[in-house]
Amino acid sequence: MSHVVPLANGLRTDHPVPGLPFVDDSHIPLDDGPEAIEAVGRNQGPGMWGRFDKNRTGGGWRAFTTDPLNHSLGWAVRHHPEHGRTVLLVRDGDTSGLHTDWDGETLLFRAGGYWWDGTTWYRPGQVWDPVEQEFEKRKARMAVTVTASDMLDGRADPAKAYVGKVATFDPEAARPDNWLDHLALWAARHQEHDSALPLERCVVDVSSPELTGAQLIGAPEMAELGGITASTLRAYISRGNSEVPRPQATVGGRDQWARAVADDWVEARKRSYTGVGEAMSAGDRDALSPGAAEVRDRFAADFQHALYDRPDVRKRWVLRHRNKESVTQIAGELAWSVGAGLDQIVPTEHLGRTVRAAVLHDFAENVEMFADDEDGKASPQWWHLNLTPSVAKTLDWYIRCFPGEAYATIGDIQRQAHTMWAVPAADTLSALRSALSLDGELTEQQRETYFALLEPHADTD
Repeated sequence: MSHVVPLANGLRTDHPVPGLPFVDDSHIPLDDGPEAIEAVGRNQGPGMWGRFDKNRTGGGWRAFTTDPLNHSLGWAVRHHPEHGRTVLLVRDGDTSGLHTDWDGETLLFRAGGYWWDGTTWYRPGQVWDPVEQEFEKRKARMAVTVTASDMLDGRADPAKAYVGKVATFDPEAARPDNWLDHLALWAARHQEHDSALPLERCVVDVSSPELTGAQLIGAPEMAELGGITASTLRAYISRGNSEVPRPQATVGGRDQWARAVADDWVEARKRSYTGVGEAMSAGDRDALSPGAAEVRDRFAADFQHALYDRPDVRKRWVLRHRNKESVTQIAGELAWSVGAGLDQIVPTEHLGRTVRAAVLHDFAENVEMFADDEDGKASPQWWHLNLTPSVAKTLDWYIRCFPGEAYATIGDIQRQAHTMWAVPAADTLSALRSALSLDGELTEQQRETYFALLEPHADTD
């Protein structure tokens, strides 16, 4: 999720963001639909752009456009047929980021990333769900929606507020201290429209035990939970690292995070590539993963023998023998030790079975795809048997590193393809050779030499 910070509310929004000023949006055709909003900026001149998309999940649409009067700013709109619309003024470079954040069920954001789907409030998405291919939806505890009618108690004075103009809007200007007066002015203008949502349905904020002062923590506590220093955390924030959640509040000029959000952040860090690597390398003197540590220990013993236990090599450590030629020769011997010991690093037997399964899986998908064309009767043609790039590159690497083991694996693939789909062995080879010519690193001569050894014997009778 991006960290887009809105600058102002559009006057015709249904859901004002607390604390932000209101800016006149009458020059944007909000009531004419998303296509009209897109058209304001799309292909209208240098530095201008616009776009709209329908939200198939959750309903409605979203759109954005560069402001025609001030090209450094842009308008972002999220519309729902039941819950109305959010209209925000942002920096023009942030329009596409907010547009992406509004995809799916999200209708609006509050409190540093808490989001609402029209019914329920959720914490900022941080923990990735690999099955759903999106961030886990974690409900905010006992969350209550705060509406405009909840906040307007009759004491606010709209006469003390104003509506800004986009042409003179200053993004760096301080936010209004008397925001409730501005909310009252917005409410008065809002109610002039016949189609406007009632104030009791206009969402302004969220309230939750998670967001009370007792549950907020500062940068030092946040960093300690994440296992980093406060200065590192501040460096992440200053660089715009999107993995650090936005603070839920600013108290006395200092960022504050909800403890629940911080806990989610810690969990997300543990589940990241880096976090998993650190967990698996814990306890190793060089912070290596278990497999890498095994390789280190394996070759440390080999190098010890090569460099010291052999008298002909050990004598080269004498200063007068320590020259580039000697070092090059020793380096070559050490490199040979690694290359010759590659089977000590890669489990070739299990890798061969995995490669075979992956190739046959790709073949099966292609056979199924072309079954209708062949009426399910004839065996598939070899050019129908394609491999995905990842599978082809892995098979190519296996052949380059372990040609003998790969030879046996390809033989199994030929046998299985013939058994399952009546594919001739030569056709299987043609399919594999074609795939490797597209995605492999073997030279053409190497492929020809290797596959010639795999060709079935012709019947000479």
